[in-house]
Amino acid sequence: MTITVSPSSFNGEIRANPSKSIMQRVVAISTLTEMAVNIYNPDNSEDSQAALKIAEAMGCNIIIENDCIKIHKNSPLKNQSWNAGESGLSARIYSSIAGLYDQDITITGQGTLLRRSMKSLIDVLTNVGLKVEHSDFHLPIVIRGKINNFRPELDAADGSQVLTGLIIALTQAENDSFIKVNNLNSRPYIDVTLCMLKAFGADISHDDYSKFTIPGNQNLHGLKLKIEGDWSGAAFHIVGAAISGKAVISGLNPSSSQGDRTIIEVLSNAGVKIIKKHDKIIVIRDKLEPFFFDATDTPDLFPPLAVLAVYCSGISKIKGISRLENKESNRFLSLKNEFEKLGIHIDKEDDNMVIHLGFPESGVVNSHNDHRIAMALAALGLNAKGDITIENAECISKSYPEYFNDYEKLGGKIYSII
Repeated sequence: MTITVSPSSFNGEIRANPSKSIMQRVVAISTLTEMAVNIYNPDNSEDSQAALKIAEAMGCNIIIENDCIKIHKNSPLKNQSWNAGESGLSARIYSSIAGLYDQDITITGQGTLLRRSMKSLIDVLTNVGLKVEHSDFHLPIVIRGKINNFRPELDAADGSQVLTGLIIALTQAENDSFIKVNNLNSRPYIDVTLCMLKAFGADISHDDYSKFTIPGNQNLHGLKLKIEGDWSGAAFHIVGAAISGKAVISGLNPSSSQGDRTIIEVLSNAGVKIIKKHDKIIVIRDKLEPFFFDATDTPDLFPPLAVLAVYCSGISKIKGISRLENKESNRFLSLKNEFEKLGIHIDKEDDNMVIHLGFPESGVVNSHNDHRIAMALAALGLNAKGDITIENAECISKSYPEYFNDYEKLGGKIYSII
């Protein structure tokens, strides 16, 4: 799908899309309880749909009624091949859960996920006593055996997803587990994992995120849970308002464990006017000053913050480029290459992305099949000098299928869709 956006200003109101990060965790934990789980305001992104299909393969009955998805595990394992789609999170979570089964489990995927290295995942799976067949550390992988090392040590410099999967799985292990963690990045995502597990009744403790104690054979209970709004997706509209006008976004939890809510602090420091009213965020454009932000723990904020930086006076810096290499694309190179097609200058300085004030020209750009790059390019186009055409824009469905609909509701102009 190719979309052309025209210069325009935001002046509208939307409700934030549901968090796929929370949704995927809830679905995964639901597969480990025998009791029914009712999920309200569910996310319908491709990543969440992939998680639900794996739940079905594991023996869960999935019932969709209006704004609720009911998950109830009522049969043994149905399928030993689990397809994570393009979701790195699901691939990593369910790989650890596979270590609870006597049967061999194949974890596969599609699209960009097949090109992403799974070395850190495979290293951890091997560390906990599993045998893993793979081809040069890429999917598909075949997992054999059951978890038998309950005192693993892992390096989490590559991110928190492997640790998330291991923590979830070990609540159902045969013995109590003690995990030693080195170099943890994306700590806020572990907070989301622990928050969701606590909602299911899990008992997990940690010593400053470096040592985790997880009792085994825990009895997780069913529950009714509403998925809160997604700060990661809303960040693009928040930045869109900051550079072009005004937006009201409801459904966001200001005290959420989602790390990407720090977008509000960054914008405030850059001079954007922010008003908080219960679950509503009101964003109003003002004079934008350059900023520095360390996004090592919140790498999904790189694309929207790169857009913000373009319209800030002077030079802005975002730290954490090393976290961008193994995403749906190499996000540093994707942002640099596509922004430069529009006349925007981006440099690399050690682990920092350096963005110069600029005035985007019209042009044709490509998403690199990366949902967050596609959304960033659309947001960038709000204040461009002319139309920006975005190729392969359909990839937004991975995380935020309604993105362009909400973009138009807020006042953004989409000239054509092919």
